[in-house]
Amino acid sequence: MTAPKLINGYEVVIGFETHAQLATNSKIFSRAAIGFGAEPNTHTSALDCALPGTLPVMNKHAVAHAIRLGLALGSHVAPVSIFARKNYFYPDLPKGYQISQFEIPVVQGGEVSFFLGDEKKTVRLVRAHLEEDAGKSVHDQFPGESGIDLNRAGTPLLEIVTEPDIRSSEEAVAYAKELHKIVTWIGICDGNMQEGNFRCDANVSVRKPGAPLGTRREIKNLNSFRNMQIAIDYEIRWQIEQIEDGYDIQQATVLFNPDTGETRAMRTKEDSADYRYFPDPDLPPLVIAPEWVEQVKAEMPELPRQMAERFVRDYSLPEYDATIVTQSRAMGAYFEDAAKTSGQAKLVSNWIMGEVSRRLNNEEIGIEAAPVQPAALAALIGRIVDNTISNNAAKQVFEALWNAPTASGQSALGEITVAGQLSVDAIIESKGLKQMNDTGALEAIIDEVMANNAANVEQYRAGKDKAFNALVGQVMKASKGKANPAQVNALLKAKLG
Repeated sequence: MTAPKLINGYEVVIGFETHAQLATNSKIFSRAAIGFGAEPNTHTSALDCALPGTLPVMNKHAVAHAIRLGLALGSHVAPVSIFARKNYFYPDLPKGYQISQFEIPVVQGGEVSFFLGDEKKTVRLVRAHLEEDAGKSVHDQFPGESGIDLNRAGTPLLEIVTEPDIRSSEEAVAYAKELHKIVTWIGICDGNMQEGNFRCDANVSVRKPGAPLGTRREIKNLNSFRNMQIAIDYEIRWQIEQIEDGYDIQQATVLFNPDTGETRAMRTKEDSADYRYFPDPDLPPLVIAPEWVEQVKAEMPELPRQMAERFVRDYSLPEYDATIVTQSRAMGAYFEDAAKTSGQAKLVSNWIMGEVSRRLNNEEIGIEAAPVQPAALAALIGRIVDNTISNNAAKQVFEALWNAPTASGQSALGEITVAGQLSVDAIIESKGLKQMNDTGALEAIIDEVMANNAANVEQYRAGKDKAFNALVGQVMKASKGKANPAQVNALLKAKLG
């Protein structure tokens, strides 16, 4: 493990708290529906409004989701956990307290591993506990007044808390992306950050190497990975400047302004004692039988790290490649389909990490929406392997596949197959991309190029390697890019002696 990167002589220490909204149809303690964007206060019940005489009833599906997360992260799923009242006043929290878990959470320990570049990192988890969300204050619809929307009140959340193991903003973003992948992969959260379904809080502090932990400031509700990195970087610089100027850091909750790229203090940060936790008298202990855990385990999909390990074992992929092609279940399935069909797993992963991912990112779509099907990518790779086309030509074929119409029938580039995908061979033929593999014809071109570039020939024979590259370029130009580069190199070196 490499030593932490220092910034102006300071070590950065970051812990994360993530609120994952659970993918249930109803709220955690009431039967009110969940739905983003509904008219204010239409998805509420008497319980959500804290009317007298109402009693909470635990949502079994929310507990099952917590068990799934615990299994996915290698955590301990507590056989007995306790709900508590977290007391504080917000206008959009009508009870005056939030039902959460404190001393005994449902999920304990665990870890999240990920790659930062080609270095594997692991962040330890403290806990993940079930709790209800608060409502929302609306400040921009009523001049001089605020409105209260209780549609979110009671929405089930899992708050996932890490140890302070993160040492840079890049590492923080990589952790958050990996956790986001896991909760969406196992189906407990849809991960929509814009709708607030995956909200991250970063506890940031700085210290001199070897010194005790510094005072932390919590950046609340980071709703995009890009803003997350900008906010943390700004907060790190601000804290270092404050300390260097002789000021103490005050524990606080801060907000990030994406328009200015700055953080600003919202309130003094509370400690647990300020919330006056005590067991909720209306909720009995949450008891999870071992049989229930085993049932949930049997229903779990293959996890990202399990799939990555299998790809390393069965397809001889480098660990880094295996991690990248398991960014989602859809991408893992795409890779495996193409790898099985082509028998060229490493080339498939190269294309997915390169050309395929580039286009997906540019168009902001998932791999399940990619116009090029796994079978077409496998066919394309097959034509590279058998030397029918060069790598450069393959990119032209891929371009045609990506942008081709998907209806059945006929295209200007050739016949469209039953699956709605252009034939790779038809594109190669129509565009004239087939490599020249005729040794006699290629030797004739090389002879002509050598005759017309005598100076480069002499320079190469005098030990100047750049002259060889110039000759190769001339041969490729004379063959209109159809010559096999490997064959050109071999024949040219033989002729040059």
